[in-house]
Amino acid sequence: MKTNKLSIAFLILLFAAITGCKKDDDNFKEVKVTEVTTLYSPDDERNVFLQPTGSPTLYFEWEKAVAQDNGVVYYDVLFAKPDGDFSNPIFTVVADNNGTSTGASIPHKLLNKIARLAGIASGKDGKLKWTVASSRGLTRTVSEKVRTIHITRTNGIDAPDALFLTGEGTEGGANLAQALTVKALPDGNEFEIYTRLVAGKKYSFVDSRTNVMRTFSVSSNGTTLVENADGATVAKDGIYKVFVDFTNAAVTFSEVTKLDFWMCTPQKRETLTYQGKGVWRVNNIVPDFVNGGFSDDRYFFWITIGGSEQKLGSINKDNQPPGTTTGSYFFTYFNTDAGRWDYSFKFPNRSVAKCSIEVSLSPDANYTHEIIY
Repeated sequence: MKTNKLSIAFLILLFAAITGCKKDDDNFKEVKVTEVTTLYSPDDERNVFLQPTGSPTLYFEWEKAVAQDNGVVYYDVLFAKPDGDFSNPIFTVVADNNGTSTGASIPHKLLNKIARLAGIASGKDGKLKWTVASSRGLTRTVSEKVRTIHITRTNGIDAPDALFLTGEGTEGGANLAQALTVKALPDGNEFEIYTRLVAGKKYSFVDSRTNVMRTFSVSSNGTTLVENADGATVAKDGIYKVFVDFTNAAVTFSEVTKLDFWMCTPQKRETLTYQGKGVWRVNNIVPDFVNGGFSDDRYFFWITIGGSEQKLGSINKDNQPPGTTTGSYFFTYFNTDAGRWDYSFKFPNRSVAKCSIEVSLSPDANYTHEIIY
């Protein structure tokens, strides 16, 4: 009898669970959202001259839409060609505040990319049309209101997410898998690499080591970046700092002719030898911690780029000796200070009789150095 009662109770609970789930399923439905009926800014047919520098934005704003349950509405700005269809926009930008704002601050850099996708060439002007879609879930409501902006693109080239140096004239050779990483600088539009180039042999920049979609060359004037697969050459064998600026479609080559280790107290130099792929080294030097009775272990580096000597030192004006021989303490930075003491490092081991020193300006990691003993 007890077993029967338990079975009946179990069946009642199971039935309640099934009917409860069914009730929830029956009550679930897509929340409808009204369309945006007014676009506020930018004005229709507005002329927009995109700026290549700084962080300028263009603000898009519209009237609020309403959800059926009075809940939060999400918005997207849709872009299309003048003869395009918003059912298949060329680009979609989520509104500010994770899509909940009735406005979107869109950077000029992104607008430049959207204009390129619309077929507008660098430095040229053209039209884009835009509208706003509102939604709460899977279904979005596209506004019937449409506006047009006249875009004048920058003369630059849209930067790839990653950049590599390849070709017979490079340290990696023509094998694409061995292409050298070109270091991306913080704004995403500039890249640099310290590397050896061979005169008369071609090099080029690519966006991948495995599946190249875009290739960049340097024009015959040696300073202009162009998007093609022609390749380019340098006139002289050398170690170069190569700086690539996509915003202005420019490339600069500055020869690195010397890298010296500098001990501050004896004011003594030791020249490092280039090892390849952004690495310099000097072996078996005897550090000098005493000069005229004054004991000190500060040091930094002097590097000569394009005929100009610059300091490579610490990010800090003053330091204590480190407890390790590797790590962030040894990260190496360019410094405009021309003094012989500040922004220097201190030896990790003052009792060392001999040591080797290696400086890495490799793009695959932070610029750093190591005292090896």
